[in-house]
Amino acid sequence: GQVELVILNLVVNARDAMPNGGRIAIETANANLDAEYARTHLGAHPGSYVMLSVSDSGTGMDPETRARIFEPFFTTKEAGKGTGLGLSIVYGIVKQSGGFIWCDSEAGVGTVFKIYFPRAAGESAGRPAPEQLRIRGGDETVLLVEDEGGVRRMVRDMLSRHGYTVLEAADGAAAHSLLRESSQAVHLLLTDVVMPDLSGRALAESLQALRPGLKVLFMSGYTDESILRRHLIEPEYFLQKPFSPDILAVKVREVLERA
Repeated sequence: GQVELVILNLVVNARDAMPNGGRIAIETANANLDAEYARTHLGAHPGSYVMLSVSDSGTGMDPETRARIFEPFFTTKEAGKGTGLGLSIVYGIVKQSGGFIWCDSEAGVGTVFKIYFPRAAGESAGRPAPEQLRIRGGDETVLLVEDEGGVRRMVRDMLSRHGYTVLEAADGAAAHSLLRESSQAVHLLLTDVVMPDLSGRALAESLQALRPGLKVLFMSGYTDESILRRHLIEPEYFLQKPFSPDILAVKVREVLERA
Protein backbone atom coordinates (compact mmCIF):
# COMPACT_ATOMS: atom_id res chain seq x y z
CA GLY A 1 0.00 0.00 0.00
CA GLN A 2 2.79 2.44 0.79
CA VAL A 3 4.54 1.66 -2.50
CA GLU A 4 1.25 2.39 -4.30
CA LEU A 5 1.07 5.78 -2.59
CA VAL A 6 4.69 6.54 -3.57
CA ILE A 7 4.01 5.68 -7.22
CA LEU A 8 0.72 7.60 -7.26
CA ASN A 9 2.39 10.79 -6.01
CA LEU A 10 5.33 10.55 -8.40
CA VAL A 11 3.16 9.80 -11.44
CA VAL A 12 0.68 12.59 -10.67
CA ASN A 13 3.56 15.06 -10.40
CA ALA A 14 5.04 13.75 -13.65
CA ARG A 15 1.68 14.17 -15.39
CA ASP A 16 1.34 17.74 -14.12
CA ALA A 17 4.86 18.52 -15.43
CA MET A 18 3.78 17.53 -18.97
CA PRO A 19 0.83 19.82 -19.85
CA ASN A 20 1.35 19.15 -23.57
CA GLY A 21 1.89 15.41 -23.22
CA GLY A 22 5.04 13.37 -22.92
CA ARG A 23 6.39 10.09 -21.62
CA ILE A 24 6.38 8.59 -18.11
CA ALA A 25 8.57 5.55 -17.45
CA ILE A 26 8.38 3.33 -14.37
CA GLU A 27 11.30 0.94 -13.95
CA THR A 28 12.66 -1.45 -11.34
CA ALA A 29 16.10 -3.03 -11.02
CA ASN A 30 18.50 -4.56 -8.55
CA ALA A 31 21.30 -2.17 -7.59
CA ASN A 32 24.58 -2.65 -5.74
CA LEU A 33 25.85 0.70 -4.49
CA ASP A 34 29.47 1.20 -3.55
CA ALA A 35 31.18 3.64 -1.19
CA GLU A 36 31.91 6.11 -4.00
CA TYR A 37 28.21 6.36 -4.89
CA ALA A 38 27.30 6.83 -1.23
CA ARG A 39 29.93 9.57 -0.88
CA THR A 40 28.42 11.60 -3.72
CA HIS A 41 24.70 11.02 -2.89
CA LEU A 42 23.49 12.45 0.41
CA GLY A 43 21.59 9.89 2.50
CA ALA A 44 22.87 6.86 0.59
CA HIS A 45 24.75 3.95 2.15
CA PRO A 46 26.70 1.19 0.40
CA GLY A 47 24.79 -2.07 -0.03
CA SER A 48 22.29 -4.07 -2.09
CA TYR A 49 19.02 -2.38 -3.02
CA VAL A 50 15.90 -2.68 -5.13
CA MET A 51 15.62 0.48 -7.22
CA LEU A 52 12.27 1.99 -8.27
CA SER A 53 12.52 4.76 -10.86
CA VAL A 54 9.82 7.15 -12.12
CA SER A 55 10.91 9.49 -14.91
CA ASP A 56 9.18 11.96 -17.19
CA SER A 57 9.95 14.12 -20.21
CA GLY A 58 8.29 17.19 -18.70
CA THR A 59 9.24 20.74 -17.84
CA GLY A 60 11.85 19.76 -15.26
CA MET A 61 13.02 21.85 -12.31
CA ASP A 62 15.74 24.39 -11.68
CA PRO A 63 18.23 23.72 -8.83
CA GLU A 64 16.41 26.09 -6.43
CA THR A 65 13.10 24.25 -6.85
CA ARG A 66 14.74 20.82 -6.66
CA ALA A 67 16.35 21.73 -3.33
CA ARG A 68 12.92 22.30 -1.71
CA ILE A 69 10.73 19.54 -3.15
CA PHE A 70 10.67 17.40 0.01
CA GLU A 71 9.51 20.26 2.25
CA PRO A 72 5.92 19.85 3.56
CA PHE A 73 3.47 22.09 1.67
CA PHE A 74 6.06 23.38 -0.82
CA THR A 75 4.37 23.75 -4.19
CA THR A 76 5.10 25.08 -7.65
CA LYS A 77 1.40 25.25 -8.51
CA GLU A 78 -0.71 28.37 -8.84
CA ALA A 79 -3.37 29.16 -6.24
CA GLY A 80 -6.33 26.86 -6.69
CA LYS A 81 -4.28 24.30 -8.65
CA GLY A 82 -3.21 22.18 -5.67
CA THR A 83 -1.37 22.64 -2.39
CA GLY A 84 1.78 20.58 -2.71
CA LEU A 85 3.80 17.99 -4.56
CA GLY A 86 3.14 15.24 -1.99
CA LEU A 87 6.85 14.46 -1.93
CA SER A 88 7.23 14.91 1.82
CA ILE A 89 4.97 11.87 2.24
CA VAL A 90 7.05 9.94 -0.33
CA TYR A 91 10.23 10.93 1.51
CA GLY A 92 8.81 9.80 4.85
CA ILE A 93 7.73 6.40 3.52
CA VAL A 94 11.12 5.78 1.91
CA LYS A 95 13.10 6.80 5.00
CA GLN A 96 10.93 4.66 7.30
CA SER A 97 11.70 1.71 5.04
CA GLY A 98 15.45 2.24 5.53
CA GLY A 99 15.90 3.48 1.98
CA PHE A 100 16.68 6.76 0.29
CA ILE A 101 15.40 8.82 -2.66
CA TRP A 102 17.37 10.71 -5.26
CA CYS A 103 16.05 13.26 -7.77
CA ASP A 104 17.74 14.46 -10.95
CA SER A 105 16.03 17.15 -12.98
CA GLU A 106 16.83 19.67 -15.68
CA ALA A 107 14.57 22.52 -16.75
CA GLY A 108 13.07 21.81 -20.17
CA VAL A 109 14.37 18.22 -20.23
CA GLY A 110 12.56 16.24 -17.55
CA THR A 111 12.85 14.66 -14.12
CA VAL A 112 13.78 11.26 -12.73
CA PHE A 113 13.18 10.05 -9.19
CA LYS A 114 15.13 6.98 -8.08
CA ILE A 115 14.12 5.25 -4.87
CA TYR A 116 16.35 2.62 -3.29
CA PHE A 117 14.86 0.08 -0.89
CA PRO A 118 17.24 -2.23 1.01
CA ARG A 119 17.14 -5.68 -0.57
CA ALA A 120 16.15 -8.47 1.82
CA ALA A 121 18.28 -11.60 2.01
CA GLY A 122 16.82 -15.12 1.98
CA GLU A 123 13.37 -16.37 1.11
CA SER A 124 10.14 -14.57 1.84
CA ALA A 125 8.42 -15.95 4.91
CA GLY A 126 5.03 -15.23 3.39
CA ARG A 127 2.21 -13.30 5.01
CA PRO A 128 -0.30 -14.85 7.38
CA ALA A 129 -3.87 -14.96 6.16
CA PRO A 130 -5.65 -11.73 7.19
CA GLU A 131 -8.56 -11.88 9.56
CA GLN A 132 -11.91 -11.81 7.84
CA LEU A 133 -13.15 -8.22 7.93
CA ARG A 134 -16.80 -7.47 8.51
CA ILE A 135 -17.27 -5.00 5.69
CA ARG A 136 -20.47 -2.98 5.52
CA GLY A 137 -21.28 0.21 3.71
CA GLY A 138 -23.93 2.79 4.48
CA ASP A 139 -26.02 5.64 3.13
CA GLU A 140 -24.69 8.44 5.36
CA THR A 141 -23.00 11.61 4.13
CA VAL A 142 -19.25 12.02 4.65
CA LEU A 143 -17.38 15.33 4.39
CA LEU A 144 -13.93 14.48 3.04
CA VAL A 145 -11.17 17.06 3.58
CA GLU A 146 -7.84 16.25 1.89
CA ASP A 147 -5.45 18.74 0.30
CA GLU A 148 -3.84 16.28 -2.14
CA GLY A 149 -6.17 16.05 -5.13
CA GLY A 150 -5.12 12.57 -6.25
CA VAL A 151 -5.54 11.10 -2.78
CA ARG A 152 -8.86 12.91 -2.30
CA ARG A 153 -10.30 11.46 -5.52
CA MET A 154 -9.14 7.98 -4.59
CA VAL A 155 -10.72 8.12 -1.10
CA ARG A 156 -13.92 9.62 -2.56
CA ASP A 157 -14.23 6.69 -4.95
CA MET A 158 -13.62 4.19 -2.13
CA LEU A 159 -16.43 5.72 -0.07
CA SER A 160 -18.84 6.03 -2.99
CA ARG A 161 -18.43 2.35 -3.84
CA HIS A 162 -19.67 1.53 -0.34
CA GLY A 163 -22.80 3.64 -0.75
CA TYR A 164 -21.83 6.84 1.04
CA THR A 165 -22.61 10.33 -0.24
CA VAL A 166 -19.34 12.26 -0.32
CA LEU A 167 -18.83 16.02 -0.06
CA GLU A 168 -15.29 17.10 -0.94
CA ALA A 169 -13.12 19.96 0.29
CA ALA A 170 -9.46 20.68 -0.42
CA ASP A 171 -8.89 22.66 2.79
CA GLY A 172 -10.48 23.95 5.96
CA ALA A 173 -11.92 27.09 4.38
CA ALA A 174 -13.71 25.08 1.71
CA ALA A 175 -15.06 22.68 4.34
CA HIS A 176 -16.47 25.59 6.37
CA SER A 177 -18.13 27.04 3.28
CA LEU A 178 -19.74 23.72 2.45
CA LEU A 179 -21.34 23.36 5.87
CA ARG A 180 -22.40 27.00 6.16
CA GLU A 181 -24.06 27.07 2.73
CA SER A 182 -25.76 23.68 2.88
CA SER A 183 -28.52 22.38 5.10
CA GLN A 184 -27.69 18.79 4.10
CA ALA A 185 -27.09 16.46 7.01
CA VAL A 186 -23.44 15.47 7.39
CA HIS A 187 -22.73 12.47 9.59
CA LEU A 188 -18.94 12.11 9.47
CA LEU A 189 -15.91 14.35 8.89
CA LEU A 190 -13.00 12.41 7.36
CA THR A 191 -10.02 14.77 7.42
CA ASP A 192 -6.29 14.74 6.94
CA VAL A 193 -4.41 15.73 10.11
CA VAL A 194 -1.65 17.87 8.59
CA MET A 195 -2.85 20.55 6.16
CA PRO A 196 -1.35 23.90 5.19
CA ASP A 197 -4.08 26.24 6.42
CA LEU A 198 -5.65 24.52 9.40
CA SER A 199 -4.86 21.30 11.23
CA GLY A 200 -7.39 18.49 11.07
CA ARG A 201 -7.92 18.73 14.81
CA ALA A 202 -8.66 22.46 14.73
CA LEU A 203 -10.95 21.95 11.74
CA ALA A 204 -12.88 19.20 13.53
CA GLU A 205 -13.46 21.36 16.60
CA SER A 206 -14.71 24.32 14.56
CA LEU A 207 -17.03 22.17 12.40
CA GLN A 208 -18.44 20.37 15.43
CA ALA A 209 -19.37 23.80 16.79
CA LEU A 210 -21.36 24.37 13.57
CA ARG A 211 -22.80 20.85 13.49
CA PRO A 212 -23.10 19.35 16.99
CA GLY A 213 -22.97 15.58 16.87
CA LEU A 214 -20.70 15.48 13.83
CA LYS A 215 -18.42 12.44 14.14
CA VAL A 216 -14.78 12.63 13.10
CA LEU A 217 -12.20 10.25 11.66
CA PHE A 218 -8.65 11.54 11.17
CA MET A 219 -6.15 10.21 8.65
CA SER A 220 -2.48 10.88 7.92
CA GLY A 221 0.46 9.55 5.96
CA TYR A 222 2.82 10.41 8.79
CA THR A 223 3.54 7.28 10.80
CA ASP A 224 5.26 8.88 13.80
CA GLU A 225 3.02 8.20 16.81
CA SER A 226 3.86 11.65 18.14
CA ILE A 227 1.38 13.08 15.61
CA LEU A 228 -1.40 11.54 17.72
CA ARG A 229 -0.05 13.08 20.91
CA ARG A 230 0.69 16.45 19.31
CA HIS A 231 -2.81 16.75 17.86
CA LEU A 232 -4.59 15.07 20.82
CA ILE A 233 -6.10 12.33 18.67
CA GLU A 234 -7.28 9.04 20.12
CA PRO A 235 -6.00 6.01 18.14
CA GLU A 236 -9.53 4.64 17.61
CA TYR A 237 -10.37 7.79 15.64
CA PHE A 238 -7.26 7.62 13.45
CA LEU A 239 -6.54 5.88 10.14
CA GLN A 240 -2.99 5.45 8.87
CA LYS A 241 -2.43 6.16 5.18
CA PRO A 242 -2.21 4.34 2.88
CA PHE A 243 -5.22 2.11 3.49
CA SER A 244 -7.23 -0.33 1.43
CA PRO A 245 -10.91 0.22 0.51
CA ASP A 246 -11.92 -2.53 2.93
CA ILE A 247 -9.96 -1.06 5.86
CA LEU A 248 -11.50 2.35 5.17
CA ALA A 249 -15.02 0.90 5.02
CA VAL A 250 -14.59 -0.94 8.32
CA LYS A 251 -13.16 2.10 10.10
CA VAL A 252 -15.81 4.52 8.79
CA ARG A 253 -18.60 2.15 9.86
CA GLU A 254 -16.97 1.68 13.26
CA VAL A 255 -16.80 5.44 13.94
CA LEU A 256 -20.31 6.11 12.65
CA GLU A 257 -21.77 3.46 14.95
CA ARG A 258 -19.75 4.45 18.02
CA ALA A 259 -21.92 6.12 20.65
